[in-house]
Amino acid sequence: MLFINFIPLNANCNLKVALYGDSLMAGYGLSREFHLSTVLQESLLKKGYDLEVINASVSGDTSTGGLNRLDWLIEDNEIDIIVLCLGANDMLRGTKPSLVRENLNRILEKLTKKNIKIVFAGMLSQDTFGKEYKKEFDNIFPELANKYKVSFLPFLLDGVALDPKYNLSDGKHPNSQGIRLISKNLEKQIIKIIQNMN
Repeated sequence: MLFINFIPLNANCNLKVALYGDSLMAGYGLSREFHLSTVLQESLLKKGYDLEVINASVSGDTSTGGLNRLDWLIEDNEIDIIVLCLGANDMLRGTKPSLVRENLNRILEKLTKKNIKIVFAGMLSQDTFGKEYKKEFDNIFPELANKYKVSFLPFLLDGVALDPKYNLSDGKHPNSQGIRLISKNLEKQIIKIIQNMN
């Protein structure tokens, strides 16, 4: 079941950062205080950055769903930076990597045309569908990051995936500790962008 936990934008903030992905960034199984948007915003505010981080992620979303709802987000809101991470659910469903690539390419193209700064976080495929599928899927993210010259985090779940200490009991979604680790990794990328904007 899809759901969105969208936090309204605060017009008084200097910068608007949107998390645009699936359950890995939406806060699946966690109370709002442990959502990635909350943890990331609190950390950046403490460091003196005047911004708001909004949760525009949808649990269960795919690259197709992300593409279909993108205009709604970027046309109605003045987003300065977007953290994009989609593709995990495509991979779990065995969606053709060529379709995932095309969807993400179109999303990045739209964001670039709107002059929105991008942190592109990658995904890695499981071995379930074979080596060729994994190779083709995994290559999507670095290749598109290079094409659009965007800030790139090769794997959103770096240091978190497959570690029980950082995941909920389902073994797939980050717990509060995992969220804090993801937040630290993304924070570095966001700070670099902000510094280059000034």
